[in-house]
Amino acid sequence: MHSQRFLFLISLLLISFGGFAQPTGGRPASISPTDQTNRGLADSQRRTVGSVQWASRVVGVSSEKKGETYGEQYKASQALGRPSKLPETGESPCAWAPLYADGTADEWIQVGFAKPMRARQVIVAENVNPGAIVKVIIIDEKGVEHAVYEATSTQPRPDPLLRIFPKDSAFLCQQIKVVINGAALKGLNQIDAIGISEETQPVSVSIIVSKETPKEIKKENLGKTVNSTGQEVAPVISPDGRTLYFTRNFNKANMGSPDRQDVWFSTLESGAGGTPPGWSEAVNIGAPINNTGDNAISGMATDGRTAYLINVYRPDGGMSFGISKSIRTKTGWSQPVECKIANNYNLHEKNQLEFCVSPDGRAIILAVQRKDTRGDRDLYVSVQKADNSWLEPVSLGGVVNTADFESSPFLAADGRTLYFTSAGHPGYGNGDIFVSRRLDDSWGNWSEPENLGPAINTDEWDGYFTIPASGDYAYLSSRAGSLGEDDIFRLKLYPAIKPDPVAIISGQVLDSKTKKPISADVTSSVFGDHKNISKVEYNPETGEYKLILPTLKTYSLTASKEGYFPTTETIDLSKDKRFRDIKKNLYLVKIETGQKIIMREVLFQQSQFALLPGADTELDRMVGMLKNFPEMELLVEGHTDNQGDWEPNMKLAEDRVRVVKEYLLAKGIDPKRIQTKAWGPSKPIASNETEEKRKLNRRVEFTILKL
Repeated sequence: MHSQRFLFLISLLLISFGGFAQPTGGRPASISPTDQTNRGLADSQRRTVGSVQWASRVVGVSSEKKGETYGEQYKASQALGRPSKLPETGESPCAWAPLYADGTADEWIQVGFAKPMRARQVIVAENVNPGAIVKVIIIDEKGVEHAVYEATSTQPRPDPLLRIFPKDSAFLCQQIKVVINGAALKGLNQIDAIGISEETQPVSVSIIVSKETPKEIKKENLGKTVNSTGQEVAPVISPDGRTLYFTRNFNKANMGSPDRQDVWFSTLESGAGGTPPGWSEAVNIGAPINNTGDNAISGMATDGRTAYLINVYRPDGGMSFGISKSIRTKTGWSQPVECKIANNYNLHEKNQLEFCVSPDGRAIILAVQRKDTRGDRDLYVSVQKADNSWLEPVSLGGVVNTADFESSPFLAADGRTLYFTSAGHPGYGNGDIFVSRRLDDSWGNWSEPENLGPAINTDEWDGYFTIPASGDYAYLSSRAGSLGEDDIFRLKLYPAIKPDPVAIISGQVLDSKTKKPISADVTSSVFGDHKNISKVEYNPETGEYKLILPTLKTYSLTASKEGYFPTTETIDLSKDKRFRDIKKNLYLVKIETGQKIIMREVLFQQSQFALLPGADTELDRMVGMLKNFPEMELLVEGHTDNQGDWEPNMKLAEDRVRVVKEYLLAKGIDPKRIQTKAWGPSKPIASNETEEKRKLNRRVEFTILKL
């Protein structure tokens, strides 16, 4: 059984004008004296034409084949924009088709163009039964019709692209009407796209694949410790790349019947005696994640201990449509709890669902069919609310979604690189893997999807792409080269399809005095920006917090807990262009008399006493603490590095503590509660050998004198 049949399960990607030459086709039986069509150039003579303008609106249509009740399948709108099926041929819901397969002799579609232009070439793409077109008419800006192609009879044409080269191109083409004889060629007729160009060289179309795509990519079977003669599909790799979760079918060790799916996992173990690391013998994850139904993990949180699962686990032991999550503790996985998504049941006919969770845990991308879906299934996003429930899903838009199905989404650790399977973008099989990149902070602006190429995609269904934070390898399901049914493979990612580099930041949150772990919230933000970009709850039971942050930026990392003063550390990733794994412990100072608090974000430029951007965030925390403890009194101490003479440094330290005190007073703090002391360079906490070390010495410290 092929993995495409498990779409209820889990999971977690076009056409350009280059490279792929189309076979030349013959002429129709006759053409008008003023027209020329497919000139019969050899493939080697055809070149890429990048100046095609594809139709942008439907003016009228004779009839439309019926597809999904609420979608856009087979509608005239599917003839707009670039071809969605070619260079492959065959029926597609992403192309216009008349209502009846063997229809009337005068089916037609009329389209308009955003920018009228001289049409030295007209391109009509027929993905089914090419040769049914009997007339093409250009309508100019004045509404005058110009017949540029007429056929007195119809016959099959090998080339799916009809190229017309009008001799008279003095007028501007505003609209085009294409007439087909639906009864001439037996079976369905479809038009994939209609375009115009000022170029006189014949246009060809090809699948959009990155120029850097290698011709050959080795898919490595993970071997018998992971794969079996049964079926292994839907891999989910943990962010640290050391645990692989997957769904296994046709196995007697499954908790339900052998043909029910269970979650299994394998861990990456260090090789002995210099041998390379290898995957351990797979283990059934057991209850409560597995039961007698079909079970699957669809996503793993950054912390590696929160699993997102297909289906809602009911108290009676049954399962229903939806999403759940389970948390791993020292005693095992918790009972799965539903992730309640608003109006997630606005579905049409099919209760199929696949999804992935964003690295920050604040968004779920779903592949699901809803009443506003363009076709079979589209990709949507649901964003988490403050109460941990989820907003109603919103479509990712028409750049990603098509009138065919989109499935198995996976959002990489950078939070912007999306891999997904689609049958609605031009590809090599009946579902290829594509990659698209999020262009801003919204969820509706995406780059044109790129096919991962024929070395990854096959003539069958391909999907379930998953990548660890390091971005070095991708894991996926495939049947080619398997031990039986579908197996789990990995392949080395090439640069063109890699996500942006990230860093895993992990460590413990400790009491500064006792050095014992404490429960706390850990948040990160771009340095100087008050908006949190990620948040985790640190639990000392697990031993560490873990965050994933894109590189090439500087971040503020803050740990907070009631009864402690929040601590902030700066993580500088601004020069990092590769994956990093950083260990960073965070120390919280308990609010009690005598405690000293170093304000690491209250920084100054060298030889200056003006506060640097970002200082107000930490000073405002101090204001909040003073207001929460109205009897509290503080000593503010100023320090400098050792650059320059002693007296100017002492004066600089005095100015710095004065500026800090004035900031606090401006926020309504009584001056009697604030004492100051300037130390200059006399009490360094780091050497003064480098600028990075000297920066640590240019600091402000607060000591709690009274509570």
